[in-house]
Amino acid sequence: MEAADEFMKYRSPLVSRYASKEMAYNFSDRKKFTTWRKLWIYLAKAEKALGLPITDVQIVEMESHEKDIDFAMAAEEERKLRHDVMAHVHTFAHCCPAAAPIIHLGATSCYVGDNTDLIMLRDGFDILLPKLARVIDRLANFAEKYADLPTLGFTHYQPAQLTTVGKRACLWLQDLAMDMRNLQRARDDLRFRGVKGTTGTQASFLQLFQGEHDKVEDLDRMVTEMAGFKKAYLVTGQTYSRKVDVDCVSSLASMGASVHKICTDIRLLANLKEIEEPFEKDQIGSSAMPYKRNPMRAERCCSLARHLVALLSDPLQTASVQWLERTLDDSANRRISLPESFLTADIILSTLQNITEGLVVYPKVIERHIRHELPFMATENIIMAMVKAGGNRQDCHEKIRVLSQEAAAVVKQEGGDNDLLARVQRDPYFAPILGHLDSVLDPKTFIGRAPQQVTRFLSEEVRPLLEPFKAKMDVKIELEL
Repeated sequence: MEAADEFMKYRSPLVSRYASKEMAYNFSDRKKFTTWRKLWIYLAKAEKALGLPITDVQIVEMESHEKDIDFAMAAEEERKLRHDVMAHVHTFAHCCPAAAPIIHLGATSCYVGDNTDLIMLRDGFDILLPKLARVIDRLANFAEKYADLPTLGFTHYQPAQLTTVGKRACLWLQDLAMDMRNLQRARDDLRFRGVKGTTGTQASFLQLFQGEHDKVEDLDRMVTEMAGFKKAYLVTGQTYSRKVDVDCVSSLASMGASVHKICTDIRLLANLKEIEEPFEKDQIGSSAMPYKRNPMRAERCCSLARHLVALLSDPLQTASVQWLERTLDDSANRRISLPESFLTADIILSTLQNITEGLVVYPKVIERHIRHELPFMATENIIMAMVKAGGNRQDCHEKIRVLSQEAAAVVKQEGGDNDLLARVQRDPYFAPILGHLDSVLDPKTFIGRAPQQVTRFLSEEVRPLLEPFKAKMDVKIELEL
C-alpha cells in the first residue's frame, strides 16, 4: 500500500527520474539528520576535552545511536514543537537518556543546520568534480582524434572559413576547463561555520567556559577539524553569509551555460547529419516518424541546464534580503534551491559524459558540405595561384567575381549544386593553374593552425587539469532513462 501511495503525490523528477544515487543521498534526510547527530557528538567531545563535565559514558551512548534515527518520532515532535532542530534534539535524547542533558549544549539551531549545509555543499562538489573531469577527458580524446579533420566553420550560423572537428571541440573544452577551475575554487573556498552561538558572538560558549576566550577558540577549531574543514569563518551572524551560497550556485549555473552551448552545438550538427549523439539499438526517436534519430540526450541537457541557470536567482535574492544578523525567509528557499542546483548539475554531467563517450562523426557528410561551400571560399587561393603564374590580380578578381555570381544564381535560384569550379575549369583564362587546381582546393590548406592549436591546448591546459582525477577516470555512464 505504501508503494502505491508514492504515486499519489508529487515526486521531483530530479531524484525519481534522473539523479545519481550518490548525489540523491547527499541531500537526503538520512544524511542530513545523521550529520546533525555527528555534529552534536563532535561538540560534546570537544567540550569534554576542554574541561566541561561530560562523561565518556555520555559520548559512547551518543555514538552508539548516531544512525538509528526514529523519523516517525521526529516528525511527531516537530508537529508539536514547530521546530525541526528541537524535534531532533528530543528524538536523540529519547534514545540517549544519559547524554540528554548535554546534547546541543551552548549551540543554536544553525550549529547543526548551517554546518550540515556546508558539509553537503563540500561533498556535493566532491561528487561533481570527478564527473566534470571525465566529461573533459572524453571530449579531449575526441578533440585529439579529429584534430585535423576539416569541417565548415559557422559564424551567424552561416558557412564560414574552415576549422576542424577537433578544434571546435576545444572551444567546448575551454569553457569546461574554466568551469572545472571555478568549481574547484568554490569548493576550496568553503569554510565551516563552526560554533558561533545565536548571533555569531560565541557568548553562550564564553559563558560555558567562564570567560576563557582561548577555550572558546579551541572549541571552534576542534569541531571544525573534526568535521573535516581546515578553516572556519571568523565572523558570522546567526548564519554563515548567504553570499557563500551565491558563490557555489554561481559556479554551477556557469557550468550549466557551458553545457547548454555544447549541447546546442551538437543538436545543430545533428541536424546537418555531421555528428550524432549515441543512439541505442532499440531506441525510438519519434512515435509518429520511425526514421527519426532525435538528439534527446542533448535536448535533456539543454532543458535541465536552463533550470540550473535559472536557480541562481534564488541565492542572489536570498543573500540580498537577509536582515541584520539573519532572517528565516532564507530557510524554505534554500531547502529547494541548494539541493536542486547540485542534483541538476549532477544529471547534466552524467548525461553529457554519456554523450561524449559515444559521439558519432560522419566524415563523408562533412566532406560533402565542404565541397558545396569550398569553391566560394577558395576564390582568394585561386587568385593568388593565378598571380604566381603571371596573371594580373585585378583581372583575375573580376573573372572570379562574375563566375561566382553565376554559380550563386544556380545554387539560390535553381536549387542546383555549386558549379563554380566547373566554370573556372572551362574558362581558358585559368588554364595556367588547372594542373594543380586540386592542391589549391585541398581542404587541409584552409584550416590554418587548427591541428597545432588542438595539440598545444590539450597538452598545456587540459591534461594537467585532469591529473588529480586519474584514479576516477574509468567510470562509464549508462543512462537508465
